[in-house]
Amino acid sequence: MSEAIGYERVGDIAILAANNPPVNALGHDVRNGLVDGIARAEADGAKAVLIYGEGKTYFAGADIREFGKPPTQPFLPDVCTRIEASPLIVVSALHGTALGGGLEIALGSHFRIAVPTARVGLPEVLIGVMPGAGGTQRLPRLVGVDVAVDVITSGRQIGAKEALAMGVLDRVVEGTPREIGLAYAQELLDSGAERRAISEMPAPEAVDFDALYNMVLQKGRGQIAPALAVRGVQACCELPFEEGMKRERELFMELMASDQRQGMIHAFFSERAVGKLPELKGVAPRNLNAVGVIGGGTMGAGIATAALLSGLSVVMLEMTAEAAEAARGRIESNLGGALKRGKLSQAQFEDLTTKALTLATDYAALGDVDLVIEAVFEDMGVKKQVFTQLDAVCKPGAILASNTSYLDINEIAACTKRPADVIGLHFFSPAHVMKLLEVVVADKTAADVVATGFALGNRLKKTSVRAGVCDGFIGNRILSTYRTCADHMILDGATPYQIDKALTDFGFAMGPYAVADLAGLDIGWAVRKRKRAEGVDPRARDFTYADKLCEDGHFGQKTGTGYYVYQAGKRAGVPNPDVMPLIEADRAAQGLTPRDFSDDEIVRRYMAAMVNEAAKVVGEGIARRPLDVDVTLLYGYGFPRYRGGPLKWADMVGLPGLLSDMQDWAKEDGYFWQPAPLLEELVAEGRTFDDLNKETA
Repeated sequence: MSEAIGYERVGDIAILAANNPPVNALGHDVRNGLVDGIARAEADGAKAVLIYGEGKTYFAGADIREFGKPPTQPFLPDVCTRIEASPLIVVSALHGTALGGGLEIALGSHFRIAVPTARVGLPEVLIGVMPGAGGTQRLPRLVGVDVAVDVITSGRQIGAKEALAMGVLDRVVEGTPREIGLAYAQELLDSGAERRAISEMPAPEAVDFDALYNMVLQKGRGQIAPALAVRGVQACCELPFEEGMKRERELFMELMASDQRQGMIHAFFSERAVGKLPELKGVAPRNLNAVGVIGGGTMGAGIATAALLSGLSVVMLEMTAEAAEAARGRIESNLGGALKRGKLSQAQFEDLTTKALTLATDYAALGDVDLVIEAVFEDMGVKKQVFTQLDAVCKPGAILASNTSYLDINEIAACTKRPADVIGLHFFSPAHVMKLLEVVVADKTAADVVATGFALGNRLKKTSVRAGVCDGFIGNRILSTYRTCADHMILDGATPYQIDKALTDFGFAMGPYAVADLAGLDIGWAVRKRKRAEGVDPRARDFTYADKLCEDGHFGQKTGTGYYVYQAGKRAGVPNPDVMPLIEADRAAQGLTPRDFSDDEIVRRYMAAMVNEAAKVVGEGIARRPLDVDVTLLYGYGFPRYRGGPLKWADMVGLPGLLSDMQDWAKEDGYFWQPAPLLEELVAEGRTFDDLNKETA
């Protein structure tokens, strides 16, 4: 037998204990050990089999070390079938997580018991595939079509209590998995229970699967894995079990060969690689217990909320007592959402808002905090005033962080006597919800300060990306370019509404003009005015229609009108009739004759602009690796996860074709469409962005 699966007899019960740390992943040795263990139990005269996991979990899922490699026998569907076919009673005792193939092993068992903290799920759609070892065939037989489709297409993890109510689990009991599993198996033997194979249960009644497929596809904004999983459930209802298993495997293999699966796997591994920086190996972060936040607006309140939820104490500094109380109200409103969702108890809510949170109007209150994050107005003069005062009051070793979206961290650090302690921590709004944190490293930022930035991001449950200093860092610099591309297309004949629709059809959560309304049109207006004041290259195309919107007081959702008009109580807007006349006036003033754009051309130009600027960001070292760009756009800018990120998308569609298109467009606008040197280099050498990721792994 494989060492990954231990074998033991306790009376009439054979015990198969998984011992494949750290998460008992279902690698080849584990699969082989399960098959051998079942055969040994049958030959050994046992009457029941208990399967459980040593360590912190049951089988947590597939072995990621085998991703991308040819599968080896025994294949997981065959393992599940072999367990289920045993004439012995097979019990699985779950703790930790039973996800993906782990849950499919449990469903192949005849009975399932779990500790109260166990979690189960079929998250395959989150990496671009679907259950492929009987999940779409057994789960619907056990819990019905509606529940099975929800579990499978969402990929969500389900707590033991909910899984028991669904019927996924037979019992939930306190204790160790070995103890509760042995007791349950013995009870089943003593009661004369018969084996209970899910595959032998009747299939549920069929529903309108075409309508369900279309609904799931629309909900996933074009992601195909959840929709194909619906076809797997359909096979459960309409075909005999063995034929349903064959159909599930066909659908699974179709997804394995898809670009979307490539994109999702890339996103999966990139998320894990993004925080692993050679420069931080062996560097210990500084201690963090108390943080200060300056500015209690939407962003500052969100940062404070995230810090409180992570167990940090927070000093919130505002300019007046009234502003401080308003900040408290925003923080309490944020925490109130967690209270309503059951994430916080009333006692925890009161502790956070009365004990962990301190309001202040004097910088002296920040004297003992370990880190301060300023979230004040995006103006260099204001930022410098704040940091000058922080330099005077904060204790030695305290980290001074700016939440600036665009401004030069080196210039901010230079106004202090401790530039090594200064860093950028660029949160995304709402900061207690959005997963991305850009850790912006200035020229003199100390390594342990960088390590502390990443440690803070981890504590706040953020995905942190290292960025260098430039206007807009990684995300906003690239955003500025692809948004400019969209503005150019509007001057040339497209509309904001066609662009938004084309890009949501591509898979973005929102189009750029709906996003601008959400963020506030005044932000982009301020950036344009700043850049014009600094001097704009005369070759750059400019436009006025967006400025005129702001001059008329239309700042987006916050004022009820922007590119769209927002009615009270409705999240989505309708096109603002004032916008197109402004655009048409701008076109006329510039002597432009509008032309038609296809949705495909809109997407191609928009994505090419994004990729080109991203290549410049990587080439200049602002982002260390292409995957840093991909993670930034995935987590901060609504890029469709199933496409992997802009640079993974570029690799899949082909770099030579993108470069050729840019060279053609440069004949119309040679200034904007200047190909990135890195892109030209990769095409010339026949390499991809992913090759660069592998070089820096």
